[in-house]
Amino acid sequence: MAVRTADVWQRRAACRGPESALFFPPTFPEARPDRDAREARAKAICASCPVRPECLEFALTIREPHGIWGGLNELERRELLEHAFPPPSPPNRPNPPSM
Repeated sequence: MAVRTADVWQRRAACRGPESALFFPPTFPEARPDRDAREARAKAICASCPVRPECLEFALTIREPHGIWGGLNELERRELLEHAFPPPSPPNRPNPPSM
């Protein structure tokens, strides 16, 4: 049986275990202070994770829309992608002649 590369790094991730729920929002509405506290705890775990770069690369590659991955939340990953791959600029069109 072949082992996928993703499986290898995920087994070494610091987020595995009982605190894995910190990395995703609950199924009920979450107040902003509660969300900020949950995300800060998750990011603290990420800070010491040996596979943080692999995790972030995975989330960016698949455009993961939920949770804390590689130490970044959804908005932070979206902003990172937008800066790395900005949308193309519209073509320059000459101004019409003045009358």
